[in-house]
Amino acid sequence: MDEARARELLAQHRERIERTLADLERPNEEEELTHIDQHPGDVATELYNEELDEGMADQLRGELAAVERAEQRLEEGTYGLSVESGEPIPDGRLEAIPWAERTAPEQERRDRSL
Repeated sequence: MDEARARELLAQHRERIERTLADLERPNEEEELTHIDQHPGDVATELYNEELDEGMADQLRGELAAVERAEQRLEEGTYGLSVESGEPIPDGRLEAIPWAERTAPEQERRDRSL
């Protein structure tokens, strides 16, 4: 994959991640209102939604860190090469996951071992 395309894809994903994180971290005005007579089911729903949002935010922060590492590899001239083996990562994989750090088989092995 050429450098310009890689930069474009990484910038698009960075923008999407940062925008989504900002939306998740922005308090909802309705949620800030306290209700004395709030039904316990509503409290449980709010707690569930807060935990779901926090989980999504954690995942997005992980993706953002991966994008930053990919941008660093781009600057170093190692973008598109596996951080594990040094083998080229196929362009199709980089189009789908521009921050990919490993080839698909390497990533599958890594995921199974975790």
